[in-house]
Amino acid sequence: MSDIATLQARYPGATIMAFDGKVPQIAENAFIAPGARIIGDVTIGAEASVWYNCVLRGDIHRIAVGARSNVQDGSVFHVEGPRPDTDGEPTIVGEDCVIGHMAVVHGCQLADRAFVGMGAVAMDGARIAEGGMLGAGALLSPGKQIGPGEIWIGRPAKYYRTQDAAQIAKIRFQTERYCKLAARHLAEIRGQAEG
Repeated sequence: MSDIATLQARYPGATIMAFDGKVPQIAENAFIAPGARIIGDVTIGAEASVWYNCVLRGDIHRIAVGARSNVQDGSVFHVEGPRPDTDGEPTIVGEDCVIGHMAVVHGCQLADRAFVGMGAVAMDGARIAEGGMLGAGALLSPGKQIGPGEIWIGRPAKYYRTQDAAQIAKIRFQTERYCKLAARHLAEIRGQAEG
């Protein structure tokens, strides 16, 4: 368990902040880019990456990002807190997921190898099953569910088609590429800090 000072030293330029006594838990080999904001009850798994100017704000519920998943530049993760009629909605992202640039993921759950396209919005209580894809710019309304391997597009998002196994495998290719890219960015950041 790391404290805030250790996390700030490990990820220079990022804002990593405890909230309400909850300190973010970040795997030692995860990448948190300068400018990212990680706040409160947030867990980030091994080899996951959170890119430049992302915000993951776990102040009223929890956020979890699974191993090797990437949250690309400018994306925002938040949660739905408890209300009289519900315990709220955490934001849970499985392993090997891709979250495209400028996406908003709010109080929803993504299974392993799910994909959220650039500029897409996934809202409270929504679910994306394994290998499911929310297309770029799409809006997944509260409580909607994307089935395994399904692609949904539009605002509001609607079923478009189902991917085959080869197409779903490309999601894993993307996560592997982002793991390698994160290592290169981290090396550059550390090199500049030492130079």
